[in-house]
Amino acid sequence: MARYRHGETGATARLPEWMRRPIAREGSYETVKQLMERLELHTVCDSARCPNRGECYSSGTATFLVAGDVCTRGCRFCAVDGGAPAPLDPGEPAHIAEAVLAMRLKHAVVTMVTRDDLPDGGAAHVVAVISAIREVSPGTRVEVLVSDFGGDLGAVDAVSGAGPDVFNHNIETVPRLYGQVRPGAEYQRSLDVLAHVARSRAGMPLKSGLMVGLGETPAEVETVLRDLREAGCTLVTIGQYLRPGARHLPVAEFVSPETFDRYARLAEELGFTGVASAPFVRSSYHAGEMADGEASV
Repeated sequence: MARYRHGETGATARLPEWMRRPIAREGSYETVKQLMERLELHTVCDSARCPNRGECYSSGTATFLVAGDVCTRGCRFCAVDGGAPAPLDPGEPAHIAEAVLAMRLKHAVVTMVTRDDLPDGGAAHVVAVISAIREVSPGTRVEVLVSDFGGDLGAVDAVSGAGPDVFNHNIETVPRLYGQVRPGAEYQRSLDVLAHVARSRAGMPLKSGLMVGLGETPAEVETVLRDLREAGCTLVTIGQYLRPGARHLPVAEFVSPETFDRYARLAEELGFTGVASAPFVRSSYHAGEMADGEASV
């Protein structure tokens, strides 16, 4: 297995060839950027410093980040700011719906910050976003990528009951690394959220994703994939962790494209119907194609 390892700082090693790519700034890039600014919307593309932002904006799409841009948890892999969030913006659902209509999105991805400060974790706000999109653009599929809602299955039911076309909750990493990577989260709790949706909303496409390059072993990745399938997931994304900044965890290794291919084959053998496994894959990367059953990135 070919891997490039960082030095002690985790930030100074040269990127392997497969992690280098041009930054797209053509097409609809400025149009999308200006639309987000005008409507005062947040995107994961910007808040999480996604390496695919240029490609997605240029192709006329974006992943919406709702319930603010400050998270109540401090996951050490994530570039979204942690702290005390502002009150929910009641105008946000309508603004997102307006953006979906303006961008003519066939598949809209809505993700959220974790809001442990709210009684329902922000579930009602996500439901309002789904409803607003459906009202103005009924032909648009809506994929939600939500938090674990602190294990509140009533909040999970509220979101899944709104009928998203895809329900996504990321497992993120292997159980052994949760204390380092996801303080405040629990591996089994995330699996329980997914399994609950699988039981209560039979037939609803269920999706999850994980990062590699944090120090996990291939055997641990296999265990996670098996756990996700047992929980009822049919769609999975696997991508390379990239360090957003100095306060975040260092990259332990750059996993080779060949290893990503092996993970993809394993996921397909386990019965996942949609698999995206490659260095630059993220949860919402080519989400529409995956929902169409076309994704094997």
